[in-house]
This record gives sequence, structure tokens and C-alpha cells, in this order.
Amino acid sequence: MPEEENKKMTKKEYYDLIKNVIEGTDVAEKDELIEFINKQVAQIEAKAEKAKARAAEKRIAGDALREKVKSILTNELQTADEITNQIEDEEEISRAKVIARLTQLVKNGEAEKADVKVDSRNVKAYKLAE
Repeated sequence: MPEEENKKMTKKEYYDLIKNVIEGTDVAEKDELIEFINKQVAQIEAKAEKAKARAAEKRIAGDALREKVKSILTNELQTADEITNQIEDEEEISRAKVIARLTQLVKNGEAEKADVKVDSRNVKAYKLAE
């Protein structure tokens, strides 16, 4: 029971609760209020669907970039900058996006990460997992 006390209600849950209260009363504008609540709930649901669709599109784009980054990896160590420079025809591709995909590949066991010295500083380099 304590978990329910700490749980925040969503707007949809509030609207459902208000709708239930209104349905049990004899308010003059009962039908208009219920229609308003139904419209608000429909808008909330539509917004949630759009958000799911956008998230799916981003996930697909991220998967495509991950595959592109993986295709650039070889058995030789390469820095993130070197890998980023090899990705062509993509204006939106930033070094941060490439590093994020490299990190995913390392976590999946598809790539390996190591330190290399470049201009007297240590830099992370990546290669295909063996």
C-alpha cells in the first residue's frame, strides 16, 4: 500500500477519476464535461503515440549509424576522430554520436577499446573485437 501512496497520478488518470465523479452526479453540464474529458484523454493518447513513433524512428536511425560505424572498424585501432571523418554524406553526424555508437558496440562485444598516444596525450581507439 505505501507504494501506491508515493505513485503520482497521470493526467489521464486524473481525467478518468473526474469523469467517474461527474458521471455519478446530476450536474447540468454533465454531457459537455464528459465530452471535454474524453477529448482531453484522446489528445493525451495521441501525443503518447506520436512520441512512441518518434522514439522508434530515432532508434532505427541510431541502429543504421551503429552499423555504419561498425563497417568502418577494422582490426587496426582507430580514434573516434578518424572514424568520424570516414563517415560521409551525413551532415548531422557528430563525434559524440559516433562515440555513443562505439560505446554500444564495445558493450555488445562487437568492438574493443584501447588507449593510444596521439600528440603526447592518451586517446581512446577502437577496433573490431577478435
